[in-house]
Amino acid sequence: MSKFKAVVFDLDGTLLDTLDDLADSMNCVLESNGFPIHEVNKYKYFVGNGLRNLATKALPPEHRNPETIDSAFNNMLKEYHKRWADKTLPYTGIPELLDQLTAKGIKLAILSNKEHGLTLKVVEKFLSKWKFEAVFGERIGIPRKPDPAAALEIIKILNIPAHDIIYLGDSGTDMQTATNSGMYAVGALWGFREAEELINSGAKRVIDTPGELLSEL
Repeated sequence: MSKFKAVVFDLDGTLLDTLDDLADSMNCVLESNGFPIHEVNKYKYFVGNGLRNLATKALPPEHRNPETIDSAFNNMLKEYHKRWADKTLPYTGIPELLDQLTAKGIKLAILSNKEHGLTLKVVEKFLSKWKFEAVFGERIGIPRKPDPAAALEIIKILNIPAHDIIYLGDSGTDMQTATNSGMYAVGALWGFREAEELINSGAKRVIDTPGELLSEL
């Protein structure tokens, strides 16, 4: 019998490789405003704390004033709404992992810092084959990760003790979320950040491929 009864997933960088579409959207905004654009890999360090934070980090430091940040964020959101499905795909091994977790009767949920409406659209497009008990993005009035508020809400929906739930994510923010809510933190090394950040932020284990998660069950 599995020692864990559920897995809560981060979305970007864990279930789905969304980096190209995010980078293309933000670079379009930067270029249209005469600002330097960034290599796609640099966006690995911009994502994870919501799109407004991404827009802020992508702007040149001398232009990070409230008015420019608001404009860049709003325009980035418009661009991303146009192209969020252009290059995004599940990571290799994710469909098989979700199949096996489902077969084992493990409950599934998603907690993202992506805007809630977009989170729902992306999950419906790429992950509708599998049943998720809860899918939450960033919602008005609910603090984003690493605050545990939304994670605790998911734990209540799952009706499973926190220590019986794995939280799988690819960033320090995810590992802190797991720790803050009492879940078992597992870091995904195929995502956007390195092992050092994950371990320093509380990961109990880091894994190189999705299939390795099954050894925890």
